[in-house]
Amino acid sequence: MNVHVPRRDGDDILAKGGGQVRRRCTIAVASLVWARYRARNTQPGQAYMQDLDVLKALVVADHTQRGQPISKLGYFCAPFRPKDGPFADKVIKVYRGLKDHTALHRLATCHDDYVAVLHKTGVPLPETTFHLLSFERELVPVIVQDALPEASMMRDQMLRADTAQAVTLLEAAANVIADFWNNLETDGLRVGFHPSIRNFAIVDGRAVFFDTFPPLIHYDRPEMGRMLLQFSEKRLMRVLGPLVRTTVTSIQDEWYSPPETFVGLVGSACRLRPDDRTTFLDWGNAFVTRRMPRWAGEAHAGLQAPPRLPGYWTTMRKLLGLQGAPNV
Repeated sequence: MNVHVPRRDGDDILAKGGGQVRRRCTIAVASLVWARYRARNTQPGQAYMQDLDVLKALVVADHTQRGQPISKLGYFCAPFRPKDGPFADKVIKVYRGLKDHTALHRLATCHDDYVAVLHKTGVPLPETTFHLLSFERELVPVIVQDALPEASMMRDQMLRADTAQAVTLLEAAANVIADFWNNLETDGLRVGFHPSIRNFAIVDGRAVFFDTFPPLIHYDRPEMGRMLLQFSEKRLMRVLGPLVRTTVTSIQDEWYSPPETFVGLVGSACRLRPDDRTTFLDWGNAFVTRRMPRWAGEAHAGLQAPPRLPGYWTTMRKLLGLQGAPNV
């Protein structure tokens, strides 16, 4: 089946001219595929991961068929969980398509390698599958991931917790950070990690990480800077790219630094719960001595006071209209 997928934020993959009519036809095709699946089987959670026609139908469907987004905090996309069907127990993340197939096949390889590194270093991760779906001349990257319980999201748990419980949640996430960096063998590769509070769930006291895009492996610093612009869901960011490239490129630096990833976690907690800042700083300084001694000196320097979010990132989030407090 050959269907089209509209690029979000009004930047359609569909060719100019007659786009609205063609998009309506595309949605009609998607509806037929979805109806065909329902007629065949309506039980969610079964092994239909290879039914790419159904996945394509979800990619082009509107929110009444997709289900509502589960988060609007994302920079690259708005993940959603289908209401029913074979992907009802999955979260689907659809990224911008490109005509550069070579770049996208490299992206797929890097994603597979990155997931392998996360597993090797002991990072708990839901089952995650990367697809390149073909829509005429474009390939569209889609990640399908086992859904985690909505109530398990770390940010929400941090807001509901008392101080002692909040420290327990931080300990769970910090242990994943420590395991990643302590177990990582780079073999000269550039490998990073983005363990922000909103990229974790806490399930039965165990932190589960679920952010695998962009894959922080193999790409050098300028390449990753270009990816941050190229795959941004916001058209404004892509248009302003040449003007803000230096600033955007610097966003990634924390992800490749063991002490800064940990300091970033503590800073997020301090901004999320400012009344507990002193407790979090005391805990953070003790934790890094205990679990990340190789980087304790640098981390202690960053934890003398509540870490601040860079002003350029706060401004950029407001400029892009990203929802949610920019503290995690």
